[in-house]
Amino acid sequence: MPLYESTLIARPDISGQQVEGLGEQFQEIVRDKGGEVAKTEYWGLRSLTYRIKKNRKGHYLHMQIDAPAEAIAEMERNMRINEDVMRYLTIKVEALDPEPSAVMQSKGSRDGRGRGEYRSRGGERGGGERGGGERGGGRRDGAESPPAAKAPEPAAKAPEKQAAAEAEDKSGATESTAEKAED
Repeated sequence: MPLYESTLIARPDISGQQVEGLGEQFQEIVRDKGGEVAKTEYWGLRSLTYRIKKNRKGHYLHMQIDAPAEAIAEMERNMRINEDVMRYLTIKVEALDPEPSAVMQSKGSRDGRGRGEYRSRGGERGGGERGGGERGGGRRDGAESPPAAKAPEPAAKAPEKQAAAEAEDKSGATESTAEKAED
């Protein structure tokens, strides 16, 4: 049988349990038509990129399905009819991934961190202090913070300007503009 992934966005004013109930309803339709839902993931209430039917958020539900095309057509027909479903997308895939989706993996990594912690680009864990370094703060675990990066060197002067600067140094004309103004 063909393999599909289907993601739907439900209205934000319904509860998470109602979204799970929607998922069960669509799974039952697929089973009645001879298919099976391999995996279901509730991604939670998430912000939308743009408004959909005057809503800024929506409940996301993702399903991996092994079913004939008729089952998918019937499931999508029911999604169109259901007023709690704002949007849905079903795509045909080559293989179903048994691992958690990227959304669930990133959600898990955020949950593992404590409040105020962050990861620097190098992958080290830092405390709640941003920057740390010489201004105080430092890391909570007692380890030393990595040394601060040096400021970039100024760009080399153009050859003409460099030669003129060297000529000024040799002639002794190193008075500052403030000293010239006093004379």
